[in-house]
This record gives sequence, structure tokens and C-alpha cells, in this order.
Amino acid sequence: MSRVGRILNMTAVVLVFAYGINEYVVPRIVLASHKEEYQSLMFQCDHVMREHFIAKQQVLVEPSEMAVKNLDAGEVSLLTCHDYDKLRKKMLSFGVSEPQLSMIGLEVMEEKMTDVRHFVETHEIRY
Repeated sequence: MSRVGRILNMTAVVLVFAYGINEYVVPRIVLASHKEEYQSLMFQCDHVMREHFIAKQQVLVEPSEMAVKNLDAGEVSLLTCHDYDKLRKKMLSFGVSEPQLSMIGLEVMEEKMTDVRHFVETHEIRY
């Protein structure tokens, strides 16, 4: 095989290797290294959006100074969602797929909801 042929073969091997790392290794590393942070921000964002919705409804139904303060606090808390969105986009840009992000999101929601159900069952007043 000629020198040019060997160089072309080596180039092809390097390109295939680099593609494999970028396509399969990098997303797994990013997912593993940011999973807990993503789950935490996702859960916090979900909670904050719920609280903001409740505060907004309270202002509409029964306007008061306290209701407006709660709404203002809820709007500031929405910055958590901005952090969540930035991390989500970062992970997507490194090749983590939408289904993978959805799956780890579901995992944290199931885990936290189980914790909440257990807490409610433990502390609920039964008649």
C-alpha cells in the first residue's frame, strides 16, 4: 500500500473514532455528570411554576397587598426555570437526546411524588 493510501486509511480511522466518541461517549459523560443537577433544577422549576400559577390566581380572585407580594416573589423564583432551561439546552448541544432528558425528568418526579405521598400519609389527620 502506498504512503498516500496509508495516510487516507489512518485519516478514515481517526474520523470514525472521533465520530464514535462524539456520538456515543460524550452524551453519556454529560448525562452522568449533570443528571443530578438537571433533576434538581427540573423539580424546582416545576414547583416554582406551580407556586407562581397559584399566586397569580390569588391576585385575580382576591387581590391584596400580600397576594401581590407573593406573586412578585413567585416571578423572581422563576429564574430557577431559566437555569433549568440553560442546562437542558447545554445537554442537548452535547448530544443528550430529548427522550433521555424526559426519562431522567420522570425519574425525579416519580421519586419526589413518592416522598410527598409518604409524607402526607404519615402526617395526614384521619377522621
